[in-house]
Amino acid sequence: MLTEDKASHLSHIILKAVKKTSFVTVKADDGRILKDIKRVLAAELAQEEEIDRKVKAKLGSYSRGIIEGSPEWEVLYRKTFEEETRKHVRG
Repeated sequence: MLTEDKASHLSHIILKAVKKTSFVTVKADDGRILKDIKRVLAAELAQEEEIDRKVKAKLGSYSRGIIEGSPEWEVLYRKTFEEETRKHVRG
């Protein structure tokens, strides 16, 4: 979970990086931009948590018990997480 302090810190870093680029012109005030960056960060993290929940449920439903943290589980988790992420990007 991302704390408010961490979200604020990350949003300031992102804004600073965006302002440094020559191909971006910032027209809104910093407060508005920071708020929008935090909103996007929160939405992305919520989506990632939802994908994580789905992947763990899917792996838990396999008839042969795969032990969480085992090398097999890690490979299946990564593969399934990538598949679920692609579904969310498309849909």
